[in-house]
Amino acid sequence: MTASATPNTSAHALIRVLAANAIDRVFVVPGESYLGVLDALHDFPGIDVVTCRHEGGAAFMACADARLTGRPGVVMVSRGPGAANAAIGVHAAQQDAAPMILLIGQVPKKDVRKEAFQEIDYQKMFGSMAKWVVEVTTPEELATAAFKAVRVAMAGTPGPVVMVVPEDVQQAIVDQHDWTATPESPSQPASDGLERIHALLARAHRPLIIAGGGFNAPGGRETLMRLAERHTIPVAVSFRQHDLFPNTHPLYAGDLDLATPAAQVAALDGSDLILALGTRLGDITTQGYTFPAHPRPRQTLVHCYPDAHIVNQHFAADVGLVADPAATAAALAGLPATGGGLAREDWAATLRTIRQQTAAWPQAAEQAADDGIPFVAVVKALEAQAPADVAICLDAGTFAAPVYRHFPFAFPQRLLASQSGAMGYGTPAAIAAQLRDPKRRVVCMAGDGGFAMTGNEMAAAAERGLPILFIVANNNCYGSIRLHQARTYPGRYVGTNLASPDFTLVARAYGLQAEYVTRADQLNDAIARGLAADAPHLLEVRTSLGAILPASVSHAAGSDLVPRGDFHDL
Repeated sequence: MTASATPNTSAHALIRVLAANAIDRVFVVPGESYLGVLDALHDFPGIDVVTCRHEGGAAFMACADARLTGRPGVVMVSRGPGAANAAIGVHAAQQDAAPMILLIGQVPKKDVRKEAFQEIDYQKMFGSMAKWVVEVTTPEELATAAFKAVRVAMAGTPGPVVMVVPEDVQQAIVDQHDWTATPESPSQPASDGLERIHALLARAHRPLIIAGGGFNAPGGRETLMRLAERHTIPVAVSFRQHDLFPNTHPLYAGDLDLATPAAQVAALDGSDLILALGTRLGDITTQGYTFPAHPRPRQTLVHCYPDAHIVNQHFAADVGLVADPAATAAALAGLPATGGGLAREDWAATLRTIRQQTAAWPQAAEQAADDGIPFVAVVKALEAQAPADVAICLDAGTFAAPVYRHFPFAFPQRLLASQSGAMGYGTPAAIAAQLRDPKRRVVCMAGDGGFAMTGNEMAAAAERGLPILFIVANNNCYGSIRLHQARTYPGRYVGTNLASPDFTLVARAYGLQAEYVTRADQLNDAIARGLAADAPHLLEVRTSLGAILPASVSHAAGSDLVPRGDFHDL
């Protein structure tokens, strides 16, 4: 499209800036308050408009897309209810450090702050979640605000930006611009800081890298591996960053997650030098701010993150670097090796052994249950057949625990699971992942509760023929909350039973192939069919509730699920 062929409205100026900055897809739930922007999208065929069924699903898609591309995921919604529904994705983007732009249509300028129909003060609503909230007041500001939104979303710690656009500033004639935001040059570590870290490495017997999402960038994973191998440093990945370092590598020491075993944490705490690179050292990664010890770690701590707000925020670092973690890792990997000697090798082997024991698949006898299939059996069957480039998109819930503990991720395999712990993330993330890479095999895993929240977004998979394998774990319960009830208030279960529908019939109504699996011996063939399908395919698995509950209560607190027969064919 030539510039002369494009109408010159302010909405076109907005979209033109997004297109100039490689935004090639937007996720929308249409609304009358941003009709001008929707109309402008008609003139940009290079931008894929994904129509969603719920604003929460649209925002999750934008969040997942941003994690895959490193560019802002863009979601567009209407004012009031639309913005409220999208808030869950803004929170997820903040927690995941994912660049996002949420565009909200607003009431006309003359009605702003008059408590007009569906009006909200979005600065108050999103001010504590978003990096920047801007309410455009003139047509001429729209392109400028979009240009800044792109820059702010990606700068420092990436995150969400909220653009509020009154409905009567979208169609004025304004100048058009192709402003392109130049990516920030990676902030390089100072030479004296590198020399100090190198000296610390030379003296360390038990160094440890805690690697965070800062390595989720082109070349980041390879640089991390070079550093670890150069200096023989075990690598533990931060919360839900399993795909940063090959889980089968001799230097992989495991993940720091919600259920990292105490023995594993104790072993990691035996380190004498921690290189925390590209991680914010949040509460889950640090096991409730206990590893390393808060506020002054007993180990020597090096903390490298490209945002001055993060370094020394919670933990007093001996060396604090406001620098790009991949650039820092590359510089350290280029220095003389410090990892010679049996002490370093024994340390790495000890951590690897503990990790292997933690990640070992349960024996068949341990997987037996009389109220359904333990979901660990589903994960094991999937792992045996998973392609080398599989993207696993997880919803929130206890069903996902076996994936985090046992599945051996190795890039280009990807894990997409929100650090916000929000239910409903799985299905939208899978849609975004398959759209972004049509040749990759994408698997979505969700519990019955989470799937009921955003499973309607599978309509996009049917509409576009996306060959996603959806696996729904159905135990007729909000399982993670039942687990907490069983531990804290045993026998007093309120609000956690679910009367779930027949998900296979729901999926077929959307146009998907679907199967219902009730026995473990059916898993391998069912998963093989799902992975081989050239269209979206759903497996509903009758899963065990007792298997996730404490042994003392598992039978008394079993699922109320009523089997629907043995097996439903395609």
